[in-house]
Amino acid sequence: MGAPLLRQENSGHSLHPLDNPSLSALSGPQAHLAEWRGRVVRYPADVAPWFALPEEPDAGDWADAAALAGPGAPVMLMGVQQAPPRDWEIGFEAEGVQLTGEGLRPEAYPEAVRLGAADVPEMLDLVARTRPGPFLPRTVELGTYLGVRRDGALVAMAGERVRPAGWSEISAVCTDPSVRGQGLASRLVLAVAQVITERGDIPFLHAAAENTGAVRLYESLGFRLRRTTLFRGATTPSDLPAPAVGV
Repeated sequence: MGAPLLRQENSGHSLHPLDNPSLSALSGPQAHLAEWRGRVVRYPADVAPWFALPEEPDAGDWADAAALAGPGAPVMLMGVQQAPPRDWEIGFEAEGVQLTGEGLRPEAYPEAVRLGAADVPEMLDLVARTRPGPFLPRTVELGTYLGVRRDGALVAMAGERVRPAGWSEISAVCTDPSVRGQGLASRLVLAVAQVITERGDIPFLHAAAENTGAVRLYESLGFRLRRTTLFRGATTPSDLPAPAVGV
């Protein structure tokens, strides 16, 4: 099924690409990864956890999201204000901030190396130690990932995740505790930003609102607050009906 237009029925306006970034990305630059059901779309489960719903989802949209995920399965939502139906189980809700990098001064980082599929085991290990946010076995396919190695070991990285039209999200920014305080995260963010701007896109990122240290760091680099947002994790009902034949 083709991707629906980003103009939502009854909304009275067209969404900015960053208002619903996963929907914009999967309707455009990352459409090759999109898994659609009705007006609901998701990334492959081993690429990224995000589902995207219309601006004002109805009962049918929530049913399609549940069908995409499967019974008793997790669904990760970014910026969806409407709560899931009552028979869904809410796992977490967290306030976040969305920051944009029009004022950044990107800069190459000679020590940084490009990471790829062969580096995924080390990347997953670093993520497990530092918990920067969702990073899965195929997340590296979403864009450029840069890392820093010390004595052969991967100790810091950053890369691209959701890519709406004209924008690219910097994500998975993490540094091993043994090398914190050396400015590696800042330099990697600016280096990834250079890749993004050379392509003609604008960097943006998300952070937990309560992570004030990270927010201050990003603002010191030139990022500016665009909006607050909501991150929510929920689990679909375990007794979903079987899909209709031919759907």
